[in-house]
Amino acid sequence: MPELQPLRLEHGPALLSFEEENRAYFSATISDRGDDYFAQFDERLRDLLAEQDAGVCRFHVVVGDAGDVLGRVNLMDVADGGAELGYRIAERAAGRGLATSAVRELCGLAAGPYGLVALRARTTLDNAASRTVLARTGFVVDGETRISGRPGLTYLRDLGDFAVAGGAAPRR
Repeated sequence: MPELQPLRLEHGPALLSFEEENRAYFSATISDRGDDYFAQFDERLRDLLAEQDAGVCRFHVVVGDAGDVLGRVNLMDVADGGAELGYRIAERAAGRGLATSAVRELCGLAAGPYGLVALRARTTLDNAASRTVLARTGFVVDGETRISGRPGLTYLRDLGDFAVAGGAAPRR
């Protein structure tokens, strides 16, 4: 069963494989990371872990039974009780509810041990899968935006209903 884990240095090789294997798939809906991202992956990973250690971001990976990375679910720009949610799921794991489950679990962590009260997210209008995940996990549209020149929507998720025993996320 896939497990959401905080990003650690030892995830590096599996995370790089995940990004390489899904590069074209991700590029269909979000901007490509570019060749430099892959060429400097180890340095970038160390920078992300430093940001995480500083409390600026909370990075997570969805790890499969074989130790492979099936997805990423992150909180960026953590400040003033809020953060921006970002996520991506491997093509081979898409369409099975993994993103919805991982985002729901991260909302529970955000409201519980991370002490956040709200999350923001955004996606392009043509990314129906991402819009569905956000709707299923309680995010509501609160504006319009442009993402890499494409029309998109911004979302907000109040985490007040996650403040239940143990920070557990309620099912919707």
